[in-house]
Amino acid sequence: MKMQPVTVNRGAPRRVMVPPPPYDKWLILTIISIVCLGMLMVASASIVVSDQQLHQPFYFFYKQLIFLVMGVLLGGLIAQFEMADWEKVSGYVLVGALLLLALVLFPGLGHSVNGSMRWIGIGFLGIQVSEIAKFAMVIYMASYLVRCHTEIQTTFMGFLKPMGLLGVICILLLREPDFGAAVVIIATSLGMMFLAGVRLRHFSAIMLVVLVGLSVIAISAPYRLHRLTSFLNPWEHAYSSGYQLTQSFIAFGRGGWFGVGLGKSIQKLFYLPEAHTDFLFAVIAEELGLIGMLVVIGLFTYLVVRIFMIGRRAQSLSQHFSGFVAYGIGLWFAIQFTVSIGVNCGLFPTKGLTLPLMSYGGSSLLVNCITIAVLLRIDYENRMMALGLR
Repeated sequence: MKMQPVTVNRGAPRRVMVPPPPYDKWLILTIISIVCLGMLMVASASIVVSDQQLHQPFYFFYKQLIFLVMGVLLGGLIAQFEMADWEKVSGYVLVGALLLLALVLFPGLGHSVNGSMRWIGIGFLGIQVSEIAKFAMVIYMASYLVRCHTEIQTTFMGFLKPMGLLGVICILLLREPDFGAAVVIIATSLGMMFLAGVRLRHFSAIMLVVLVGLSVIAISAPYRLHRLTSFLNPWEHAYSSGYQLTQSFIAFGRGGWFGVGLGKSIQKLFYLPEAHTDFLFAVIAEELGLIGMLVVIGLFTYLVVRIFMIGRRAQSLSQHFSGFVAYGIGLWFAIQFTVSIGVNCGLFPTKGLTLPLMSYGGSSLLVNCITIAVLLRIDYENRMMALGLR
């Protein structure tokens, strides 16, 4: 509905009151800035590999652009659904995600990339189902926290129930294997429950169990244990398991304050594996330097702050489901970009986590676009309620 300016006459002089815009323009500007910078860096980081392997310098850039257009169109459609509709179908969304996580493990349905069975082929699309699982878990957890709000705050059982569901999801993810996605989903869900007001002693007990469990999982598989040991001293394994991290360090060292210049990275010339996906931030560090890194970190920080402001606004308007969804999205983005940057900097063990909205990856970009569309819908409904139009 188009809102017309309202003329108010309080004697003299006359002034025109214009209703606020239906969306947060600074949020949209931040998202556009992150996406545009990501597209630019994907083109720069992948140009040599794309030309060498596929004889088309901008193959990955064009493919990412196609997914971006698809994501924007799909997001436009998703934004038409009210948040009440998402609350009603939250259980079905989660069941669908669980089925996909199970189906991807069947040979012939799922296909392997770099030793991990994480993708389901749908036509020419390869969908990474762990990205769908992240979105589904945020929607379901928000619904659960609204339905069982009192139980969450007063009893341990209310807090323990979703842990069983998280356990099933993590088992399926670890079968792929996708340890990074499991960590993001667990951390996001626990963060949402903490914000819902769970008792601190209950939260502390579960956190301890989760940390012990993740530690056991991390050292139980030889390849994960090898990653941990090489992460602690990558230079000792500089030509084996620590190779990727040492090459990332070299990229950071070459970048300096202002970088070597856009497109002039040396590390992307077959030295740094996955330069346009998991280690895109290292290329940003080399080409744009410390200033470029601070710009990226600043954009993501501002994005997360705006998301939490939208969630808080929804809560103040008694739209608790919308508020918890916004909190979940904010936590998801904050955790993933922090871990991704930390991996590139050597602060965390190497994990297959991309920079949201920036790194190359069609399914990741599509799900991120859907997530942003839901977030914009929450913001729109907040503004309409504040104006008394809902």
